[in-house]
Amino acid sequence: MRVLERLDELYAIGDGPGANRAAYSAEEDAAHELAAAWMREAGLEAEWDEAGNLVGRLRGTQPELGELWTGSHLDSVPQGGRFDGALGVVAGIEAVARLGPQERTLGVVAFRGEEVGCLGSRACCERRLPLPELFVELHVEQGPRLARAGAPLAVVPAIVGYVRGEFRCEGRAGHAGTTPMEDRDDALVTAARRILELREAALEIPDAVFTVGQLSVEPGGVNVIPAAVTFSVDARAPDRERLDRLVSAIGFEPSLRVEPVAMDDEVIAAGRAALEELGLPVVELASGAGHDAGILAAAGVRAAMLFVRSLNGGVSHSPDELSSDEDVVLGVDALERTLRRLA
Repeated sequence: MRVLERLDELYAIGDGPGANRAAYSAEEDAAHELAAAWMREAGLEAEWDEAGNLVGRLRGTQPELGELWTGSHLDSVPQGGRFDGALGVVAGIEAVARLGPQERTLGVVAFRGEEVGCLGSRACCERRLPLPELFVELHVEQGPRLARAGAPLAVVPAIVGYVRGEFRCEGRAGHAGTTPMEDRDDALVTAARRILELREAALEIPDAVFTVGQLSVEPGGVNVIPAAVTFSVDARAPDRERLDRLVSAIGFEPSLRVEPVAMDDEVIAAGRAALEELGLPVVELASGAGHDAGILAAAGVRAAMLFVRSLNGGVSHSPDELSSDEDVVLGVDALERTLRRLA
């Protein structure tokens, strides 16, 4: 299938292993040029906006209607996966090529710099560049839930919100060999207990997650009892009520809070109908990761997402990222049917 061949071509850009198309790099530029050629081959008018996003348009028969876009991003993390971002772009080109001209103008977008904070889609909203009325993003799940459910695709009704911050636990330094265990005030032991308590609190809230990704121990000597420990917190939940509960359970004032984003009911319904047409189970999964669709939705674009099942335990941001050819084909079919209903 053409989509699979194009995914291979994009994956070959840069020095392996994995995908290596860093944001605003020559490799991301090359991926954009390749996608632009595919867009033009499909009859789309391809151009870059002032933020560097690539948009290919197929003009509609009723240009007064708001535009309908699909797409994703072409940058990657170092040694990233074959499908992350790239699938949404090449599937979008394929789906629009199949559809041909519709009432609405159809667009396929490759946003810049998604992996470094969704810079391209944020620039569209902050600089008030032309935005579509509707947006559908096809993306691999990047997790194990669809595989566990035995379903190839899902509709995404929301993108989680998250909070970030730090905890600091203090104790008393001492000699690792001469201080009896019962006399120690070990800040790392205190931090470990606190982390486990926070993990248990997150487990009590459905679909909430809690992560400690960084930990700093002072003074840091191998033979010194830790006097202080600082650890990071990343906590996420799919709606505001659960995010508020999570913040309360953690018991800290976050330094950063990003609110959950709900997807549009009509676009969600079009995705559900597409899965039904294909005879697939209709599964809905909130996204635990941020996406360009969330940025656009927060700016007022009526958006939703479709997920394609991830294999290999749902691993992503890794050369081990995997989705089957059959699921990718179904994803393109579902995207085409979703766009057709909205176009």
